[in-house]
Amino acid sequence: MDILPRLEELERAYEELTARLADPEVLRDQQRYREMARTHAEMEEIVGRFREYRRLERELAEARSLLAEEQDEDMLIYLREEEEAAARRLRELEEEMRSLLLPRDPRDRKNVIMEIRAGTGGEEAGLFAADLFRMYNRYAERQGWKVEVLSTSPSELGGFKEVIFAVKGEGAFSRLKFESGVHRVQRIPVTESGGRIHTSAATVAVLPEAEEVEVEINPADLRVDVFRSTGPGGQSVNTTDSAVRITHLPTGMVVSCQDEKSQLQNREKALRILRARLLKMEQDRLQREQAEERRSQVGTGDRSERIRTYNFPQGRVTDHRVGLTLYRLEEILQGDIDEIIEALAAQERARQLQEGATTA
Repeated sequence: MDILPRLEELERAYEELTARLADPEVLRDQQRYREMARTHAEMEEIVGRFREYRRLERELAEARSLLAEEQDEDMLIYLREEEEAAARRLRELEEEMRSLLLPRDPRDRKNVIMEIRAGTGGEEAGLFAADLFRMYNRYAERQGWKVEVLSTSPSELGGFKEVIFAVKGEGAFSRLKFESGVHRVQRIPVTESGGRIHTSAATVAVLPEAEEVEVEINPADLRVDVFRSTGPGGQSVNTTDSAVRITHLPTGMVVSCQDEKSQLQNREKALRILRARLLKMEQDRLQREQAEERRSQVGTGDRSERIRTYNFPQGRVTDHRVGLTLYRLEEILQGDIDEIIEALAAQERARQLQEGATTA
């Protein structure tokens, strides 16, 4: 097995890290301990697979040794079955370990900021944007993650022209990054009296939330405007200038927040959104420079392509990137999207393995 030296090295590092985690000096430094414990937990899965692989290798060798000496027909049948089962599991383990050795996206452990915007379809698109927001809220609940709404722009019928929210939890970006793109809905709108099916769309962007140390913003590069918050239809939300609009002068990027009654809170939320967008912009630039030859991107936030269709008359959801169609639309809109995400993650791993084989 060509990956054997890497696995042996990884096991040695794992054992060394296990010993260091018991060191009183490490235990005194809680931040250092947490970082080492996280690394240890990440290594545990592949080291466990490697140890199972070596155990099965020994069992297979023993079975073959017994086969060479055994005379009893019934025992020979049993030993051959054991040999086949062990060999099959060894092949499975090798594939699993190859996948686990693939380089991880360094952003996978980050919290995310998600932006959902109504696209073509008027009020119906706004209602669909609200459906998607509820879907991700319920998915986050299933995962034990926390959702924090950062900014909303409601539509007349109770949907959203735009909603921006943070999702906080272990592995949030690793799962939600596949949701970036254009989501399309086919259904009879509430505003349609003739019973015709309409097609509307909403865009979803998934941004890894940036830490302040990752994106330094020069205050001189910002223009901050304050204004009075308003709700749908021009209704006054409050009577003070608490809403904040921040313009990042070097890029022209504009972020507005008006959901909080405090100007300071709106400013802080707007800066979080701005940092995430600036980090994403820089990551996209580096990605283009380093991997221009890659034609297919999964979860990069490219909104130019339709990634998924939600068809209400047929009760189906189709993800066009993997050709997966599921006839359980209601469950999916209730946040049961793991099957789709797993299929996309598997496709990404297969692509990485293929690229690794090509460059090897």
